[in-house]
Amino acid sequence: MYMGRHQLDALDEKILKLIRTNARIPFLEVARACNVSGAAIHQRFQRLVSMGVIKGSEFVIDSVKVGYETCAYIGIFLNSPGDFASVTEALRQIPEVVECHYTTGKYDLFIKIYARNNQDLLSIIHRKLQPLGLSRTESLISFKEAFKKQIPIDFSEEG
Repeated sequence: MYMGRHQLDALDEKILKLIRTNARIPFLEVARACNVSGAAIHQRFQRLVSMGVIKGSEFVIDSVKVGYETCAYIGIFLNSPGDFASVTEALRQIPEVVECHYTTGKYDLFIKIYARNNQDLLSIIHRKLQPLGLSRTESLISFKEAFKKQIPIDFSEEG
């Protein structure tokens, strides 16, 4: 598979498959599974990072266990297309907003937000979102995440 001017091979694919479900897997365990040295895995991993294929690792915090019981998705309608940069930067400064996407369709932006509860969500919308000068918003509350997974890694299906 080609990524820009870089080529990813079967070893890269195997490494990505192993680390996508467990970012804390030791390099030596990956090396054993790939039948190569730990140093080779380390070098490949660093190459994948420098290419931007791997964009870090993270711990996943259970939102409910730390007091954020409401997860919502909010479609945002901007007053003006020229507001994208300033609204996006303002949204970045709101701690409860964890994702922001430029989208096609009826929304200009689509965000994911966590709140302590529904009342807190309403307060965040009134105190933090509305002052940004948005035309309007549409909210969808998530009752429960059914599943979340990583993208598939299978270079052989490339066409």
